[in-house]
Amino acid sequence: MPRIAILDQDSCQPKRCSLECHRYCPGVRTGDDTVVIDERTGRPTIFEELCTGCGICVHKCPFRAISIINLPQELEGRRIHRYGPNRFALYELPIPRAGKVMGLVGQNGTGKTTALEILAGRLGPNLGSREAAPPKVLNEFFKGSELQAYFARIGRVKTAYKPQAIDGLPKVVRGEVGALLAKADERGASRELSEALGLSEVLDRNVKLLSGGELQRLAIAATAVREADIYYFDEPSSHLDVYQRLNAARVIRGLAEAGKAVLVVEHDLAMLDYMCDYVHVLYGKPRAYGVVSSPRGVRVGINVFLDGYLREENVRFRRESIRFEVRPPSKARVAGRAMFSYPKLKKRFKGFELEVTPGSVYVGEVVGVVGPNAIGKTTFVRMLAGELKPTVGRLGFKLAVAHKSQYLKIEFGGTVEAWLRELIGEFGPSFDPEILQPLEVRPLLERRLEELSGGELQRIAIAACLGQPADIYLIDEPSAYLDVEQRLSTARVIRRVIERREAAAFVVDHDMLSVDFVSDRLLVFTGEPSQVGKTQGPLGMREGMNMFLREVGVTFRRDPQTGRPRANKPGSGLDREQKERGEYFYLG
Repeated sequence: MPRIAILDQDSCQPKRCSLECHRYCPGVRTGDDTVVIDERTGRPTIFEELCTGCGICVHKCPFRAISIINLPQELEGRRIHRYGPNRFALYELPIPRAGKVMGLVGQNGTGKTTALEILAGRLGPNLGSREAAPPKVLNEFFKGSELQAYFARIGRVKTAYKPQAIDGLPKVVRGEVGALLAKADERGASRELSEALGLSEVLDRNVKLLSGGELQRLAIAATAVREADIYYFDEPSSHLDVYQRLNAARVIRGLAEAGKAVLVVEHDLAMLDYMCDYVHVLYGKPRAYGVVSSPRGVRVGINVFLDGYLREENVRFRRESIRFEVRPPSKARVAGRAMFSYPKLKKRFKGFELEVTPGSVYVGEVVGVVGPNAIGKTTFVRMLAGELKPTVGRLGFKLAVAHKSQYLKIEFGGTVEAWLRELIGEFGPSFDPEILQPLEVRPLLERRLEELSGGELQRIAIAACLGQPADIYLIDEPSAYLDVEQRLSTARVIRRVIERREAAAFVVDHDMLSVDFVSDRLLVFTGEPSQVGKTQGPLGMREGMNMFLREVGVTFRRDPQTGRPRANKPGSGLDREQKERGEYFYLG
């Protein structure tokens, strides 16, 4: 049975421990070099061929930095890449196919981006060795598979790659949007794609002035205008609203219809379902190892992922299946003890005005906030938080407010635990079991904030917000950078905290699954983006979803096996039927 030993480099702190992994290892005690301490770094190296898998080092490590993992026998000799001794290992690879969109779905940290970078030629696979494998070795390794021909011509395959992180785009490219797209355009498609992605109005704008959603759409367009054999898109839905996500999906789908091979990493299952032909499910232990499963049809693949069981491989990677409600949840409150009410408000900026109609929120209620980008959702939240003063009207309530902002900018030169304690003080008895553990923040407490990924920062920011004693919790885009399982576990945590504390919450999000999962009622924003916005509600879930999706012109059907929403193709029979009935989301 293949076995790997993983040392989390960020968690290992040899200066603060007694090297228990070395002291208590049975192999070391009998004279073997099972665990060797590096004289320069002080960190251990665990030699897997000598390790018996006893797990003593795992339990003795005070920082939980070591994992010893027994892998299925079928993975013997199938290692594609390893980042070094006792580091992350990837097994198998997805298969690009001309004229098809191949999706990758799985937890963060299981190798989706690594797989894309290998196939795009940005990272040379080493097959578990220290150096990248030469072409002859790769040819022998992939002999008899579809990937043999791919790697035989990888130097001649032209690729276009949209990376996961787009926040740093203004640092590497300068100039106006239109000029940049024209320069990158190799297919004569910049005008068409600008219109399809809603970039026409910002073509004269400098890149450094773009919002996150505009940067994302620019990155998608800049990738799609290039002439390539294979296109790679890493998380193209981040920062986009529902309408923009489906437009991006159509653009990506169009590349495959033109005969190109496309690979996409995506956590929005509705978008993944809408644009893909096939799906590879990735499973494993985050930051330790990942396995790329065989390709499946998109509907079957997503359902297998939600079920947590790969029948052909006989692998269960999740204890419980994930299911969704087909009918609007009965949890919506139409009466009860009001937490607070807000009056009619207006906020004016240069070229934009937001009108807030009066509303009330009840004790224990979570109000989902939905609407297009640039329609005033964050402005409304910031007014409730006291960060912006209304132009017209006044918020007279005197309640404690905790706010998680849309953008994650934490300036603190220390560990996660030090920052949390500075913000919320001593941890209460329920903070660890109710918030830190389900949000998977506990393993990050000893890490420094500047070392964290976007998903890790997101979970910490949510924990910090929910850890504060408050009457109203304002949580802006909590699903950004999180994988599917993290999004749903975050929704559960928010609901439990709000109900137990008899508080109330507003949650802004673009992921329809998360909104459906967390909300009691909906506050819908309508209007013209970047010009005028107006609130409607809070409304019941059915009425709110119908109003919101009617505005963007999208209907969803339900998968009969999992109940998950699946976007209908515009103009299809189901789309027309549901629009005639006025049922855009809930069908029961």
